[in-house]
Amino acid sequence: MPNIKVRVATPSDCQFAQSICLQMEESAKARGTGIAKRTVDYIQKQMNSGKAIIAIDVSKNEIAGFCYIESWGHQKYAANSGLIVFPDYRKMGLAGKIKEHAFKLSRKKFPAAKLFGLTTSLAVMKINSKIGYHPVTYSELTDDEQFWKGCQSCVNYEILQSKERKNCLCTAMLFDPKVKKSKWKITRGAIYERWKRLKFLKLTK
Repeated sequence: MPNIKVRVATPSDCQFAQSICLQMEESAKARGTGIAKRTVDYIQKQMNSGKAIIAIDVSKNEIAGFCYIESWGHQKYAANSGLIVFPDYRKMGLAGKIKEHAFKLSRKKFPAAKLFGLTTSLAVMKINSKIGYHPVTYSELTDDEQFWKGCQSCVNYEILQSKERKNCLCTAMLFDPKVKKSKWKITRGAIYERWKRLKFLKLTK
């Protein structure tokens, strides 16, 4: 693996904001899904406020991956968003390392908040489960309208609306700091079976 350092982003990393936005868009297109679109200014704001994780190939001073955190519902909830790994650095386990750093940063910034995420990726589900997240219904997520407005840029937004925001193609996952991690520990096979059941139910309802 290249000499990659994963750390909290700083103002000096704002030079990579444009590349991050472009890669987010390309990754969403490749998956056939949408993500909450963010501007260069917004990404730079997260960096300047210490609410982002960046992975840098120090031998090339080149960005390898990125993730940022947001809070919702008066800091009762927090989410790790915009996780990307650039093409040359994939299949190295880098996504997991970035998520772990983002999780620790979220816990430091918002220690009492419930951490949540929405994903269509089985790989991300496995990473989240390892950290301590577990699948939940949408009713357990934040009701902050600003968060849900972010879904408007997703190709599946009409499905979310038709389901009255009760479910969609994404799987909801939650980490509750009041619940012990061991209670929600599930195996890789269990994650996959749960994922299949949830997708089947969402597509048939």
